[in-house]
Amino acid sequence: MTALPGKKALGHIRVLDLTRVLAGPWCAQNLADLGADVIKVERPGAGDDTRSWGPPYLRDADGNDTSEAAYYLAANRGKRSITLDIASPEGQQIVRELARQSDVVLENYKVGQLKKYGLDYASLKQEKPDLVYCSITGFGQTGPYAQRAGYDFIIQGMGGFMSITGERDDLPGGGPQKAGVAISDLMTGMYATIAVMAALTHRDRTGEGQYIDMALLDVQVAMLANMNTNYLASGNPPRRWGNAHPNIVPYQTFATSDGHIIVAVGNDGQYRRFVEAGGRPDLVADERFATNPMRVRHRDTLVPLLADMVATKTKQQWIDALEAAGVPCGPINNLDEVFDNPQVVARGMRVDLPHPTGAIVKLVGSPMKMSATPPQHDMSPPLLGQHTDDVLRDVLGRNDQQIEALRSKRVV
Repeated sequence: MTALPGKKALGHIRVLDLTRVLAGPWCAQNLADLGADVIKVERPGAGDDTRSWGPPYLRDADGNDTSEAAYYLAANRGKRSITLDIASPEGQQIVRELARQSDVVLENYKVGQLKKYGLDYASLKQEKPDLVYCSITGFGQTGPYAQRAGYDFIIQGMGGFMSITGERDDLPGGGPQKAGVAISDLMTGMYATIAVMAALTHRDRTGEGQYIDMALLDVQVAMLANMNTNYLASGNPPRRWGNAHPNIVPYQTFATSDGHIIVAVGNDGQYRRFVEAGGRPDLVADERFATNPMRVRHRDTLVPLLADMVATKTKQQWIDALEAAGVPCGPINNLDEVFDNPQVVARGMRVDLPHPTGAIVKLVGSPMKMSATPPQHDMSPPLLGQHTDDVLRDVLGRNDQQIEALRSKRVV
């Protein structure tokens, strides 16, 4: 989907991004994809922590590693990077000036840390009354844990996610399991994106800015969705079921002769067609397996029989047979299979952008498909401080002599 020049949903918005690592940068990248001018403020000489979280690193045209870690590249597309020592009075003044020229400030410092620099919401609101200011922390600005540092892994455990994720405790390998990606960070970034855009809409209607207090723990609790309400309705905490389903059999993964598939049988007719495709119609005739309630009751007997059946064919043979039979199924792809998948290719989920190092950086495109103002991927993740002079000159009106004076003091 190609956007017309200038057709950017948030092309009128400037975001001052004081965040690092993942939750805040993920929010800022969403806003950048939608057209916002995002100015990323980084520590001189070091930058965002994730710049050094490698290998792997971006490789240049000759196949040599650059200093740009793939982790950093994943969450910082479309931004301008400036380096700034916000612990210095001159750096704090520049942040205040940039805030006056911005619509949104994002930050993920520890609770109260920016207040000592005069860069908290109460202070910056005096500079710009209609400012939207979003703070992202592990536990929020209030409550007994507010001063604690919040890490995604810990939040997944504290927020209940790991109590329902992992193999059944009575099976080999049973026990709590974290997600393969930092889901509480990512989901906090997504919720923060929604909150920022809602606050901007409110500002545009009323002229009133506001403060947004986002906490990873709040988000982790919220995103358990029906598992929360199952508990609240019954008083019984849900338990881990691995890749199985507590109420439906078979609804799980199976190992084929060359990989794994997911079989999601939703009714008795689909079950019949599944076992017939595997050459085991006797597994329908057996009254222990004739209906879903009976299959749930006898899952420990049935599932090993189905596992033996599935293991006789390849992954693709099963996918072809079950799709033809109308049985819901799917492969468990690794990432090379994901990016070769014709549907993923057709949807444009990989984007290649030229990088200042001369390399081509391969990134995942935004999943937001919009007819009038689709996301645009026209800026690669920036080098550390790549846009410092441009921002100081064009946004704040500093001249070359003033910029050099800041650089000599190591403010930038």
